[in-house]
Amino acid sequence: MELYLDSADLKEIEDAFQLGFLNGLTTTPTFMHRGGVTDVDGLIVKLSKIVPVLQIEALGDKAEDVLKEAKRQLALGLDPKKTVFKIPVSLEGVKACNLLRREGLLVNVHLIYTLQQAYMAMQAGASYVCPLVGRLQDQGHDALDLVEQCVFAVDHYGYDTKVMFSSVRTVEHVRNALNIGVHTITVPWKLMKVLTENNFTSLGTQQFVEHTRLMTVKVKDAINKVNPVVSSDATLTDAIVKMTEFGFGAVTVTKGDGSALGVFTDGELRRKIQQDGRNVLTQKMGDFKYNPPVSVDANAMLYEASEIFKKSKVDTILVTENGKPSGMLDIQDMEVD
Repeated sequence: MELYLDSADLKEIEDAFQLGFLNGLTTTPTFMHRGGVTDVDGLIVKLSKIVPVLQIEALGDKAEDVLKEAKRQLALGLDPKKTVFKIPVSLEGVKACNLLRREGLLVNVHLIYTLQQAYMAMQAGASYVCPLVGRLQDQGHDALDLVEQCVFAVDHYGYDTKVMFSSVRTVEHVRNALNIGVHTITVPWKLMKVLTENNFTSLGTQQFVEHTRLMTVKVKDAINKVNPVVSSDATLTDAIVKMTEFGFGAVTVTKGDGSALGVFTDGELRRKIQQDGRNVLTQKMGDFKYNPPVSVDANAMLYEASEIFKKSKVDTILVTENGKPSGMLDIQDMEVD
């Protein structure tokens, strides 16, 4: 099924065609008017150099007028093999379609609301017939049934015509088009951008990224660069200042040789003040008792740190390198940015 962009917005057209696989662009005078376009011919020429196939309006009261307008537009420098002229369905419109097709030009007979209209366009040799699904549904009609009938007519009678599913309002319409078996669809950029989205896909992708990170990133490359350290001779007040200075909820306490004595957390701070009052603030950090610090080597892989977090149920792990503290690994550091 061919995929066309339905737009006249130059910025989104440029963005969409960077995908590299869209078949072409459909646009309308209404789109151009809404976008404040004043130089229609200039925009058409610019678009023709961006997109593989450009479908543009060719209007006229009589069939001969439509043919004349199409030739005028071609004279702007458009490639007849890459330009499709859109003609609203009418008796003069299908006559114009036949005239253009005899000239070897491509035609999309659009604004199709009935099978009879589509049949006349197919019989006239239309390259495309274009039922307006969204507009038909707005009026309470079974638009999908009409599209199915058009596809059946092309297949049953062997017309060299493609049924284009247009007036796409929802991503569900794209699924409808695929299920019906239309030959082409034209989709607004805001809907095209979300066709690949799905919550389960996002969750699965995030999981793959996280697991890959656990297996390929070392602890030292993931640690928080904040590394508040105080010596065992420092007071608790010094430790509070250090934690506040770094905006961190823990501080590493080191021995005289630089090795880790333990990790003092803001939770322990609250408990000690509750138990001993303000006098505790002047105590030396080396006077407190510490459990062996939960630590991980800086050169370990993140999955090893992940296991330590699970088993210890702590939020912060001391990171050591050559036996000396080199930083803190917070559980939030395990998350992908």
